Amino acid sequence: MGYITLPRRLFLWCMALIYMVAFVSLYLQIPGLYGNDGLLPARWQLRYSGKALWEQLLSSPTLLWLAPRLGLDTQTAMELLCLLGAALSLAATVLESLRDSLVFLFLWIMYLSMYQVGQVFLYFQWDSLLLETGFLCVLIAPVTSLRGWRAGREHDPVTFWLVRWLLFRLMFASGVVKLTSRCPTWWGLTALTYHYETQCIPTPLAWFAHQLPVWWHKLSVVATFAIEIAAPFLFLSPLRRLRLGAFYMQVVLQVLIILSGNYNFFNLLTLTMCLSLLDDEHIYFWLRKKYTPNPNQGSLLWWAGFVVEIAVWALIGFGMVTWFDLQINWDKGTVSSRTVFTFHQFNQFLKTVTFPSVWLGVLSLTWELVSSMFRCACVEGFFKRFLGTVQWTVFGAAAVSMFAISLVPFTFIEYDSNASVWPGVRQGYDAVSRYQLVNSYGLFRRMTGVGGRPEVVIEGSMDKVTWTEIEFMYKPGNLSAPPSVITPHQPRLDWQMWFAALGTHTHSPWFTSLMYRLLQGKRDVIELIQSDVSQYPFHQQPPTYLRAHRYKYWFTKTLADGSYPQRWWRRVYIEEFYPTVYLGDTFLESMLSQHGLKDKSLPRRVSEAAVPQVVKWVRSQVRGVSAPLLLWSLLFCSVTLCLLRGLQLEITLKTKPTAAKAEPKPKPTATPHQPDAKEANSNDKDGLGQRQEEEREEVDAEEVDAEEDDAEEDERRGEDEESEREENDVRDEVEEEEDGEEEEGSVD
Repeated sequence: MGYITLPRRLFLWCMALIYMVAFVSLYLQIPGLYGNDGLLPARWQLRYSGKALWEQLLSSPTLLWLAPRLGLDTQTAMELLCLLGAALSLAATVLESLRDSLVFLFLWIMYLSMYQVGQVFLYFQWDSLLLETGFLCVLIAPVTSLRGWRAGREHDPVTFWLVRWLLFRLMFASGVVKLTSRCPTWWGLTALTYHYETQCIPTPLAWFAHQLPVWWHKLSVVATFAIEIAAPFLFLSPLRRLRLGAFYMQVVLQVLIILSGNYNFFNLLTLTMCLSLLDDEHIYFWLRKKYTPNPNQGSLLWWAGFVVEIAVWALIGFGMVTWFDLQINWDKGTVSSRTVFTFHQFNQFLKTVTFPSVWLGVLSLTWELVSSMFRCACVEGFFKRFLGTVQWTVFGAAAVSMFAISLVPFTFIEYDSNASVWPGVRQGYDAVSRYQLVNSYGLFRRMTGVGGRPEVVIEGSMDKVTWTEIEFMYKPGNLSAPPSVITPHQPRLDWQMWFAALGTHTHSPWFTSLMYRLLQGKRDVIELIQSDVSQYPFHQQPPTYLRAHRYKYWFTKTLADGSYPQRWWRRVYIEEFYPTVYLGDTFLESMLSQHGLKDKSLPRRVSEAAVPQVVKWVRSQVRGVSAPLLLWSLLFCSVTLCLLRGLQLEITLKTKPTAAKAEPKPKPTATPHQPDAKEANSNDKDGLGQRQEEEREEVDAEEVDAEEDDAEEDERRGEDEESEREENDVRDEVEEEEDGEEEEGSVD
């Protein structure tokens, strides 16, 4: 694989951006979800049993254990952690010097602290995926505080390879579980005829996608299997064009999901992980910059690789046509498809490929390790070579360890393979499982809502006669309201309402807490339903009675004349989901006691110290603000600042060599007031000769700098691959100088 400097930098930038989105999105929902008057107060998860702090951190690794020692209650501590995480990640998106290993370690620790007390509202696969990818950033990012460690980065391909392996595990498992679940819609290739209207929070484009013909939906399922089961093996290929082809296949899938559904930052995170499939050459192709072509192009080895690539793509195409019996009907302009293999045959296929895929990963990682070791050995200078070898040893051992423990969750997809995992590896996985370093994945395992999308509708009343529906901001409810577009925000209550509708209310204990808090009229919970409280139907006075019904929703269809209907949805009443309750109702009280939702301990009194007051002031400033609007504003500002800094850097790189060339070379001359350098060095006792010697050294340094700048300018134009890498180092030095100037200015 070629140099990966630019993809690695872009990956770290995107990760900082995603961290910012995750922290801000969660911060806006903390009072309603985890506050003292929230649905599931986080302080219930931190029972102080008299254990030592170290024991508490080991049992539940979260910084929130430190809150009482700092005079903070749990809610304030959670908000403070989110604010610190958002501020630090925002700064990291703007300043590359802050995309540091230690910074990413702090971000990971803060998000893990939230995850440990997040309960059901934070137990989503993308939260686990963010923690796993975030920990990999700790290994991938440079340690800018140690300049020597920052200079030698020959191990980068090894640590960056772990992202490729994670991407392989994510996509391959997501494809496999669709078939191992025996879901009839995936086996019958009809899943997408239900998906667009039954997903949690569809977008307006989902309505139009739902109107597509059935044969197109079935063909799309076949393409999904090709992208999620066949293409991931290309991630580990040594052939560059195969990886690029797999990259664009993943991009197409993720972009289509983003357009048709609101899956918060999950798809953005997956796209970020796909950057591990790229190299510097392809990034320069995007930027329309010159790059020295492969010197082996046109050789026998190059042609052999080209033939292998054609054969691989032909094999994938042949497999899809054969396994799904693809046939073109030229008269009707359609493509028919059906699954021709059985569950037993697929299970045998899975047993056949699971362990070979592990060995494929071993070979791919070994190649990266050996290549990096060879580059370390070729470094000039004993000290640099020794330091590079030490780094290679440390990070290589970390990469091997991460790969080994990841085999346990990866082989969950096949029982026999999982049983064959070495017990020592399993013990290592058990030891670190609480830290979410590696996880198992499997998205859209079964298609829900085949007979109609189940939806819970809450109604309130003051007199038990006239009932008013309580409409949520994002989830479907109002038949005439268009679906929302809220990516990258995740409204966690709306998501859990979708899961609650799939079963009874006893399977979702938090729902009883929701009914109780709405009867109490708790503003923090109401803001989860409507950020603009004035839109909540009972904002002036809480309802006396509440109840919930289950409906089934379907997208409306285009009319016979091809025109669009006035409503987006149609629905049918199914059954009562939650009986009519009121404050003091025996059923409500019994459910609160049964689920342990009775608040027995009093919350900690809010401190009057500066930190709690600042956190409280920040909260007052964002009350009522639309979460998607706030997130997109932050994203826009971050990207704009980065573009401006990049433009400034380009101008600096272009003007420095020109200024160095235009500046005349000073020549020391003797004057009546200033003797020449030789006389000064021999006779002047006041240091004049020494100053002239220093001036000469400065002139020589300026000449060297000018020559280096010229070389960097040539590198920028793409004369050879080595010069392209050095240009990135120059950019770092310029940014460090700018950061240093900013710090000096702040001190002055």
